[in-house]
Amino acid sequence: MKLGITLDRLVDALKQLPGIGPRSAQRIAFHLLQHDRDAAVRLGEALLAAARTIGHCQRCNTLTEEPICATCTSVRRDAQLLCVVESPADQLVIEQSLSYSGLYFVLMGRLSPLDGVGPREIQMERLLARVADDIVGEVIVATSFTPEGDATAHYIAQLLRDRDAQLKVTRLARGVPAGAELEYTDVNTVAQAMLDRRAD
Repeated sequence: MKLGITLDRLVDALKQLPGIGPRSAQRIAFHLLQHDRDAAVRLGEALLAAARTIGHCQRCNTLTEEPICATCTSVRRDAQLLCVVESPADQLVIEQSLSYSGLYFVLMGRLSPLDGVGPREIQMERLLARVADDIVGEVIVATSFTPEGDATAHYIAQLLRDRDAQLKVTRLARGVPAGAELEYTDVNTVAQAMLDRRAD
């Protein structure tokens, strides 16, 4: 059955979201249009506002409405600790674990040569500049325990050690299951992994 150009565009747009396949996208579209058009309008307005106002922090690369995020401007954070994460969702999980008080750098991805994601795409030059400019004494690599996350962690650790042999580079402990995405890991496990981190 042909849905029509506008409905097809809506379904195609919804399919771009993680975890949403063609059937789920259709169900969401039909629900919004059949039962809750006000919610559809609010959703559209919220997405448009977010796309227009949310950018990347100039220091840590996380999502923020300000040029520099609240975490980077906080005087309560330990500037000697820098935690490198793959995404803002990973940063949020670590924050919710209440186990970390340092600063962050958000890669916005992980190395994946098969998908065309190399060091440039994950802001490696910005990370190196951040470590060089600040008083960072320890870099905690908190990438996921997937093959791509492990490769990213190894690459970062090697690159940082080549530039500064005195810099302490650690990795989250393996309390996080192998193959697990950090954002889907419960906060207690993340807290313990942060406390038990080790040199990579």
